[in-house]
Amino acid sequence: MELMAAEARIAELESALNEARQAAFTDALTGALNRRGFDEAYQRELARSRRNGSSLAIALIDLDDFKRLNDTMGHQAGDDALIHLVKCLRAALRPSDILCRFGGEEFVLLLPETGLDEAVAAVSRFQRQFAASIMPGGKLAVTFSAGVVVQKVAESVEDSILRADAATYAAKRAGKNCVVTG
Repeated sequence: MELMAAEARIAELESALNEARQAAFTDALTGALNRRGFDEAYQRELARSRRNGSSLAIALIDLDDFKRLNDTMGHQAGDDALIHLVKCLRAALRPSDILCRFGGEEFVLLLPETGLDEAVAAVSRFQRQFAASIMPGGKLAVTFSAGVVVQKVAESVEDSILRADAATYAAKRAGKNCVVTG
């Protein structure tokens, strides 16, 4: 009887540990991975990419006119836009793709085993689907700009993200709601 009670308690503690771990790696608002979750996923995917000799594409996504949205419609509308973006992306992503809220209105996508052209095509498709969708409860359509890169051999994740960020800014300067490679 004591053994069964101990096993039940162990199962209960393991479940609580899994929930705490999930919370530590997940953005509370959107449910996407947070930076800690990204770091772990990136290390795993980088190792897989090197082991298989495959490409690892990284896309940086930034909602267009997010500050204006917050300023004119309120922070709840901004939060709703972030949640809507994650929901739309998750519906379009492959099971192997990884979505992370990198900060504010910026998200990073890891696209394993994906070359640059394929990554640009995928992010452009996500972009069209998102731009065509209306946020729940309103008539508001939101867009995003994105920069896409493929990790270079021996390049740090920081350098890859800097390249993707520069490409995202180029997309913003090009009129927003577009995808630029870096």
